[in-house]
Amino acid sequence: MPELPEVEVTRRGVAPYLEGRVVSAVTLRHEGLRWPFPADLDRRICGHRIRITRRRGKYLLIEFDHGTLIVHLGMSGHLRVLPKDTPPQKHDHFDMEVDDQVLRMTDPRRFGAVLWHGREDGAIDEHLLLRGLGVEPLEEAFSAQLLYRQTRKRSAAIKQVLLAGDIVVGVGNIYASESLFKAGINPKTAASRIGLARYEKLVTAIRETLAAAIAKGGSTLRDFMAVNGQPGYFQQSYFVYDRADQPCRVCGGLVRQLKQGQRSTFYCPNCQK
Repeated sequence: MPELPEVEVTRRGVAPYLEGRVVSAVTLRHEGLRWPFPADLDRRICGHRIRITRRRGKYLLIEFDHGTLIVHLGMSGHLRVLPKDTPPQKHDHFDMEVDDQVLRMTDPRRFGAVLWHGREDGAIDEHLLLRGLGVEPLEEAFSAQLLYRQTRKRSAAIKQVLLAGDIVVGVGNIYASESLFKAGINPKTAASRIGLARYEKLVTAIRETLAAAIAKGGSTLRDFMAVNGQPGYFQQSYFVYDRADQPCRVCGGLVRQLKQGQRSTFYCPNCQK
């Protein structure tokens, strides 16, 4: 599943082709993805100018003066900017034409989403899918003090707390494993047992890990493709993720794998106490 870096790479890739441009046509194929497509979406956005693109967690927000198009890539979705006469393929579900190009969403497994939130429905951050999200990990509001304060009564393992998304959003499975390794924290440690000093290290590790992943175009996941069709390269820098039974790049001990909440966690028992 595309995580925060992959979605941010996607946002940066489409932004120059969308921002300040007027939507000329919308094509919807099939009835929808995870949820039905919004009724009359073409009428709602055709002829309107895109003001800006943003990202909230793993959601791409395409903002107009009168509302916001919410796009989620789901498990297998990706966006491409193509010449508008490019023929659609089997799993192409959504086209939005801008000038002589088209923003096209492809989603073989159809777990993604294209939704509309009108200004008359209130602030976009109050949308049902967004209002429960925690702070953004690359913004100033994310701090060690926040993590420490919000975890005093959290007995769950720190890896699960990071993935929950209610304190900090977008630190997905890959980058949680990598960040915990960098901070020297065992992923099984109860969140309430981690002190402020160790949370300082974890916040720094999360920021550095996500920033490095974005700079390298994200990770080349099975179902992820960047807007320009190029792969990401961050997976070449993994310290622990998907490296079970391989030597730790720091201490030489074996990286271990375990299941937490039906997700695979990778860690080094020597480096992460």
